[in-house]
Amino acid sequence: MQQIVKIVITGGPCAGKSTAMSWIQNHFTEKGWTVLFVPETATEFISGGVAPWTCGTNAEYQVVQMTLQREKERLFEQAARTMPKDKILIVCDRGMLDNRAYMDEEETAWVMERIGANEVELRDSYDAVFHLVTAAKGAEQFYTTANNAARIETVEQAVALDDKIIAAWTGHPHFRVIDNETDFEDKMKRLIREVASFLGGPEPLEIERKFLIEYPDIQWLESLPNCSRIDVLQTYLTARDGEERRIRQRGCGGHYLYFKTIKRGSGLKRVEVEKRLTKDEYLIAMMDADVSRRQIRKTRYCLTWGIQYFEIDVYPFWQDKAIVEIELSDEIAPIEFPPQLRVICEVTDDPDYKNARLAEI
Repeated sequence: MQQIVKIVITGGPCAGKSTAMSWIQNHFTEKGWTVLFVPETATEFISGGVAPWTCGTNAEYQVVQMTLQREKERLFEQAARTMPKDKILIVCDRGMLDNRAYMDEEETAWVMERIGANEVELRDSYDAVFHLVTAAKGAEQFYTTANNAARIETVEQAVALDDKIIAAWTGHPHFRVIDNETDFEDKMKRLIREVASFLGGPEPLEIERKFLIEYPDIQWLESLPNCSRIDVLQTYLTARDGEERRIRQRGCGGHYLYFKTIKRGSGLKRVEVEKRLTKDEYLIAMMDADVSRRQIRKTRYCLTWGIQYFEIDVYPFWQDKAIVEIELSDEIAPIEFPPQLRVICEVTDDPDYKNARLAEI
């Protein structure tokens, strides 16, 4: 079957996106992928004279930009399905939710209504999102506006915009941040490793660690711009050939997306295959629910902290503890927890804290 994967390469101003596209093209073409690039819509518009400061209002500009951007992505996907290729990687130079960083709440609501969309749908329409941190954070000597006519931000503005873009994407199920702690070449290598880790070989490999924590400060979490609340309803299906099969409803505010996940293996490394479902497919799959297990309802707080991405699961049946998970591209990568999260112990290999066990009646 043809495999089409759509990812976003985003980041703050002067983060290295243009160079990243070249690295991705070279590396993944060698690995057998057909790589397609959706060019950045904002640069096209601004270079052509259409900008927030030339349109009537910023919100009116965002409507036309997001409308064109969504149509471009749709046509790239349509074209990809016609290609006689097994593996196609669609790389978007910025995604739809980047626009969120340029709007306030009122503008966002107005724009979403005009284009007939919602933030959950737009954010999770991509398979993975990779954020390159602006050079203005940690590599200030390399920050410049000279190589992009659409870039006008000062160093301070670039830092603030970088933070807003991270906040806009926080909540995506596979979001990674690549910082400037190393030189630029190694920054590109780290990006390639993260994308390769997501794509995997014939099947993606999940490296995940799980920790039991004291019940978190919900008010603190919900006050953070880089934290997003997601409501999750998880249903286990009847097992087949030793596989763990589940479906999941994921979203908030009445806007949901649906997924089917198959996992094999145990411990830190597990093969995980995930497929997006339509609502009808989700309801049909529900007929195969494992009746020996209850549905798992939980509130997930997705928190970007530095370059790490934590998923904090709060269950209605626990008032004193919760679970935090983090996916890694390297088994020995260090983890820096926010000081507000008080870790009790690691439970990665403890079957008592797996959702499959918590679902047992």
